[in-house]
Amino acid sequence: MTSAAWWRDTLPRLVLSPSFVLVLIFVYGFMAYSGWLSMTDSKMLPSNGFVGWENYERLFRLRHWNTAINNLAIFGTLYIGICTLLGLVLAIFLDQKIRGEGLIRPLMLYPMALSFIVTGTAWKWFLDPGIGIEQIVQSWGFTEFEFRWIKDRDMAIYTVVIAAVWQSSGFVMAMFLAGLRGIDGEILKAAQIDGASNIKLYRRVVIPMLRPIFLSAFVVLAHMAIKSYDLVIALTNGGPGRATELPATFMYSYTFTRNQMGVGAASAVIMLMTIAAVIVPYLYSELRSKPGERG
Repeated sequence: MTSAAWWRDTLPRLVLSPSFVLVLIFVYGFMAYSGWLSMTDSKMLPSNGFVGWENYERLFRLRHWNTAINNLAIFGTLYIGICTLLGLVLAIFLDQKIRGEGLIRPLMLYPMALSFIVTGTAWKWFLDPGIGIEQIVQSWGFTEFEFRWIKDRDMAIYTVVIAAVWQSSGFVMAMFLAGLRGIDGEILKAAQIDGASNIKLYRRVVIPMLRPIFLSAFVVLAHMAIKSYDLVIALTNGGPGRATELPATFMYSYTFTRNQMGVGAASAVIMLMTIAAVIVPYLYSELRSKPGERG
């Protein structure tokens, strides 16, 4: 091998190696360290006192953790379902080549450019009974109008859903719109010639062809739902009481506020395993060789 060829093969590896080492240490290394902490008696500071599965047993006995899991089930189901449905409907609407699409599309994508902290703060003001939508509608003369979900223990979790859907539905719309624009027009014309109505066209032809987009949207939204922290903190701070507690806020609270680092690390490991259970099968399906592609 000539010197020039050696450098051509080696240089990319040398350039990428520092990033690879940093990721290996500060991502996977800290994941492994969190797993170790979850099996120790760590409190305010890390400890090497091994306690096995004790923190996990204690975790699932805690009422606050069960509340966080129940809230995640409600939030995740509604968040993923509404974002997917709304994103698909908006994408179909924009795919009709309507006038003003160039303006509508950026407006729908704009919320995704904001951080969840900004979104949570803005919706907190908007939903606050004293300065938000309730006060505005009452100032118009509808004095009996009330909208106090953000103060209601039973309804507060739905305010988190509203804010999250507002931010993410435009992104899902863009995914579906890209999928719709990638469908071969000849297939659609053939279905129309065969007498398929618009409803049957979408139900039997278009939507089945969008299955990879549905899967990708599910994976992205599920990942965002599981690790939701900043939106909840900015919007409700986990309240009222613990009505909007999620696993991410639980993990932070027990690790850094309640000085129960072992329990907090155990909850972090459970979150990591849940995310892995969503992402790993998706990556496997994407990366495995399809029949006929092997040389």
